[in-house]
Amino acid sequence: MSAATDQRERLRRTGILLEAATLAWNVVGVVLLAILAYRSASVALLGFGLDSLIEIGASTVVIWELTGSSERRQRIGLRLIGWAFVLLALYLLAQAAVALLTGHRAQPVLGGIGWTALTAAAMFALAWGKWHVGRRLDNPVLLTEGRVTLIDGILATSVLLGLVLDDALGWWWADPVAGLVIVFYAAREAIHVFRET
Repeated sequence: MSAATDQRERLRRTGILLEAATLAWNVVGVVLLAILAYRSASVALLGFGLDSLIEIGASTVVIWELTGSSERRQRIGLRLIGWAFVLLALYLLAQAAVALLTGHRAQPVLGGIGWTALTAAAMFALAWGKWHVGRRLDNPVLLTEGRVTLIDGILATSVLLGLVLDDALGWWWADPVAGLVIVFYAAREAIHVFRET
């Protein structure tokens, strides 16, 4: 095995490990966020939990693609990720609109604030790793999923801000507005994915 092939194989394994770490984090996150969203009636936490489900699907697609890379697999993987974002955007748009129109007031919980803060830090670190490995492998699916992970970090920060503003200042509308931020990024990412495929 040549040095270049050996290095490429190491990078591929690193990409799979980064995806496995993202997958594990989000599996735990989905369970925690479901509990926290139920306890607080938070649109933003619910949306972030759904985004974590998409991240689970996206990580699974990337692991599948990295274990047998081909142009066809890359196109299928990118399209699956794009459609997941479309569904997330539509669902959250409806949820946030209902919350804003009815004056729905979430009850922020410290667990939601703590988990979103930890998630933001973890997702930014994982996104950097995926960008670095994806660029060296010249793998568009890993690079795209790295952007998904970066967006996950941005969304965690947005949700965190909404929860803190609601809790500290009583700005009830900050929670559904944080949900609308997720809608914007999900729609933007879906458009970007479909333009690439």
